[in-house]
Amino acid sequence: MPLESTAESPFLTPFSNSSSENLAILYLSRDLQVPVQLKEASQTLSRTETNSATNSDADRDIVVNTRFGSFPHSTLVDLPWGSQVLASKVDTGSWAKKPNGKKRKRDESQKGEPSEHDRDSEELSSRREQGQRQAKPVIAADSGFAHLVPPTPEIWTRALKHRTQVVYTPDYSYILQRLRVRPGTCLIEAGAGSGSFTHAAARAVFNVAHVRKKKKYGKVYSFEFHEPRAGLLEQDIVGHGLQSIVQLTHRDVYKDGFCVDDASIEGAPRADAIFLDLPAPWLALKHLIRGGTTEGSYSSPLNPRTTTRICTFSPCIEQAQRTITTLRSLGWVEIEMVEIMHKRLEVRRERVGLQEEGLRGVNPSPANVSEAFERLKEIEGRQRAFHENQPEEQKAKQAMANSLGMISKAERLKNIRDAEAKRKLYKEGRLVHRTEPELKTHTSYLVFAVLSRQWTADDEKLCREKWPLGDA
Repeated sequence: MPLESTAESPFLTPFSNSSSENLAILYLSRDLQVPVQLKEASQTLSRTETNSATNSDADRDIVVNTRFGSFPHSTLVDLPWGSQVLASKVDTGSWAKKPNGKKRKRDESQKGEPSEHDRDSEELSSRREQGQRQAKPVIAADSGFAHLVPPTPEIWTRALKHRTQVVYTPDYSYILQRLRVRPGTCLIEAGAGSGSFTHAAARAVFNVAHVRKKKKYGKVYSFEFHEPRAGLLEQDIVGHGLQSIVQLTHRDVYKDGFCVDDASIEGAPRADAIFLDLPAPWLALKHLIRGGTTEGSYSSPLNPRTTTRICTFSPCIEQAQRTITTLRSLGWVEIEMVEIMHKRLEVRRERVGLQEEGLRGVNPSPANVSEAFERLKEIEGRQRAFHENQPEEQKAKQAMANSLGMISKAERLKNIRDAEAKRKLYKEGRLVHRTEPELKTHTSYLVFAVLSRQWTADDEKLCREKWPLGDA
């Protein structure tokens, strides 16, 4: 069984630093992550393109453009995970310009002689072949920053391009736990879609470093009916180094079932767990039965030596009802339907009072009657001083304001900011919490069921020999 590729998968054994030709995630905000397949600047042009390129073309770097700024790949390679990367100033307009900003044509008399531009290009190509090329310095911009994080199934679920509705982290974490998926488990997934659940399942079944002494290797047999989606997902699986764990098949499982050809497993897939994300999962259940229960020869995709657990993912209650009816008729037991209601709770301290004026994330209203009375006195004093317009009384009004302890708003805000540094804000205020404003109240109904292991006459005989019963 080929194991070399999985050892380099960033989803299974992440490196300490980012590197070229590997996947990285630009974490811009909680709801915005961008996947990036890192490439060095020297890899952006082929050998033929370099011979005819200008200096600016050869130094060209791939750039990720976001609303927080531009991030050249050269600033993202060989960084520790979690690093904060500043956006860079990128002059993309100069890439298309000729030297000195002008276009020129070679004279008829100069056609046989190499131009200065040609000699520069040849010299640049020679330096690149010798590994002596110097990269242009990158200038930081003030537009923003991002964090560079390693790819995980959780982050990949948020960052991937949604080709279909995906299974989110709260759902697939609960599903994998209920299906008892662990290192060495063989799992069937039907309806792979965008590959969110596929990546999470691959990590769950992966044996630690896939040590060769292990008797059983984890495997995910994934099925997808839509051929273009299957092709795109196959590219993701190979690019992420998961091809020795995930076997993707383009097939209509309603008609053709789940059995596959796998040289490493006899009678593949011999599944211990099943996840069906299909529009009509009850149509595929006829292929998920034990061998010998139908007329004629039948090869079951289930492992006959273990208890098999199944989960179906259905958005509508009518789909769940038909699935449950079919499961009962086929001998599945312990049938249960679950709905995941996931929400975030924001816990913070709520600070109220006039001493919070001008600060962020607070309520600068009066906290009690005394503060409200003092603020009213200040407002009334300012009104009296405003309505008395006699110039000769300006000094008297200023003296009256000073006697009342009135100061300007700018001075008051400055005093509040100076006092903030000395306060223990983590202790002040009332501890409160609230739920996130945009709550995803429903994703799908999860139907779970269990099918006991296959029990034959030979199994019964071995059991009686091992634990003989006394005379009745």
